[in-house]
Amino acid sequence: MGKEYLDNEITEQRLNQLVQALDSGLFVHARNMLHTMSPNDVALILESSPPKNRQVLWQLIDQQYAGEILDELGEELKDSLISSMTPEKLAQATIGMDTDDMAYILRSLPDDVYKKVLKSMRSQALRYPDDTAGSIMNTDTVTLRPDVNIEVVLRYLRQRGNLPDTTDTLYVVDRHDHVLGGVRLADLLTCDPSVTVRSIMDTELESIPVEMSDKDVAQKFERMDWISAPVVDSQAKLLGRITIDDVIDVIREDAEHSMMGMAGMDDDEDTFGPVLKSTLRRSLWLTINLFAALLASSVSNMFEGTLEQFATIAILMTIVPSMGGVAGNQTLALVIRGIALGHIGQSNSRWLIGKELSIGLLNGLMWSVLVFFAVWLWKDDIALGGLIGSAMLINMTVAGFAGATIPIMLKKLNIDPALAGGMVLTTVTDVVGLFAFLGLATLFLMH
Repeated sequence: MGKEYLDNEITEQRLNQLVQALDSGLFVHARNMLHTMSPNDVALILESSPPKNRQVLWQLIDQQYAGEILDELGEELKDSLISSMTPEKLAQATIGMDTDDMAYILRSLPDDVYKKVLKSMRSQALRYPDDTAGSIMNTDTVTLRPDVNIEVVLRYLRQRGNLPDTTDTLYVVDRHDHVLGGVRLADLLTCDPSVTVRSIMDTELESIPVEMSDKDVAQKFERMDWISAPVVDSQAKLLGRITIDDVIDVIREDAEHSMMGMAGMDDDEDTFGPVLKSTLRRSLWLTINLFAALLASSVSNMFEGTLEQFATIAILMTIVPSMGGVAGNQTLALVIRGIALGHIGQSNSRWLIGKELSIGLLNGLMWSVLVFFAVWLWKDDIALGGLIGSAMLINMTVAGFAGATIPIMLKKLNIDPALAGGMVLTTVTDVVGLFAFLGLATLFLMH
């Protein structure tokens, strides 16, 4: 925690110094400061700067590091900077980039720029849709034949001089590049040099189908503790490999998506993006939320006569939907996480819904009793205490059921639960909570 705080403090100091240099017209000084920073630090500075300063800073960076800096940026900012680059600069920036990162950039380019950069690219990643194993794989694999002696392999590796980053396993293939197994570097260095690759290779090595979704790939890496894994086509032919650094990017993007989605926002939302663009992006969900709020208000309007006669009810009526909303959101977060991790499917969803319904019922009983006594003592009205306690029991039970069923139903409809689940749940708990409380009040207190 201390180191993270220190890093943030250093970044803020550098950003202040750069802003002062730009405001003073000391562009050479700003350029020299940027040249002393790592690509990661420059990317962080760019993401922490308003749009006006970003364009100036981007022009001042050393173009030989442009590709590395682009790798570290969020999608919205990355796309914005790419669109402002000339084809020549963009082609230069992509030199040396990992093929999966290069593929992302090329997909967002106009055809003329795309063709220019493609000439210097050997990747197959563009052949496959976004969010698949093929789109995040690299082609920098080292392969072996099964009948070669280990001594020959070691000699070959020494002559080669280096290995691709994050290499822990060399893949064994036949003459048609079909994957037969893998040899761990640790086994390669410690075995008898006179034996063949076949004798030490792992024939149980699991490969990743090129069409597999990147989320499923991330889950496999998490379960299997992989550092890298081969990617194959439908005939088990080796196409490339996926490494843990690519998977971490997927996990981070999914986490950002879930967090931002709970607020109805895109995961690539730029913190310092243009005002008008950000406003328009947020308007959609605010509009939908307005209609949801009007729906809840219409329930209150149905019981206008009750509210006019009992001012105390108007004071207490917010407690029921508030408690239901908190209880429902706890369940919602748990279920969305379970869906994201692949823990929830058709075989166990009914049991999970039953469990959360039971939890909602037990929570409702516990808190309704507590609220009953609290309101009874506070307002000296046992009927009002029983009324709000009963309404809370109903709403918290419904909230537990809705928090579990809403994300599962949205998933079946191919709607992102993280994006829409919170809004739907809030509407349900508000409407049910108000209807239960005011309906019971009208039924028992108006007669």
